[in-house]
Amino acid sequence: MSRPASARPNSTLSTTLMRGMAFFALWLVLMQSTKPADLAVGAFATLGATWLSLRLLAPAAGHLRFGSLLAYLPHFLLASVQAGIDVARRAFDPRLPLRAGFVDYAPAFRPGLARNTLATLSSLMPGTLPADASDDALVYHCLDTSQPVVEALRDEERRLAGAIIEGQAHD
Repeated sequence: MSRPASARPNSTLSTTLMRGMAFFALWLVLMQSTKPADLAVGAFATLGATWLSLRLLAPAAGHLRFGSLLAYLPHFLLASVQAGIDVARRAFDPRLPLRAGFVDYAPAFRPGLARNTLATLSSLMPGTLPADASDDALVYHCLDTSQPVVEALRDEERRLAGAIIEGQAHD
């Protein structure tokens, strides 16, 4: 059985090279040294980290488009601040009601990296917290179920879809 086109990485080699370059860049940022011995240790650490990352998250699991993820970042930060202010207002103003409850959201992402990333990012936005998952839906605990939570999650998923290449579904 062949994988869908969206699940095929460009190639294992390009994935390996991209991860290796990212790990080595991280090493350089953390180490801030260009001494030959430090670079040699960094190269060794990069090889180990790259090998381990390929074992733990195979390219078939999906991957990120870092440029699109960076473009998503301002929206995420603004939405997080707005939601945080809303939660604070609800906590300190008794006139603003809390209508806590659960909302089911059926994401377009199959179970796997993309859906887990959506759940993780949405958990960082105050007012919503993924509480359960099935093959068909994510269940969110919300502070105010009268708000358009499903529409907001659909918008987040649409925005995030540009930054994630969905891989094979989890078994």
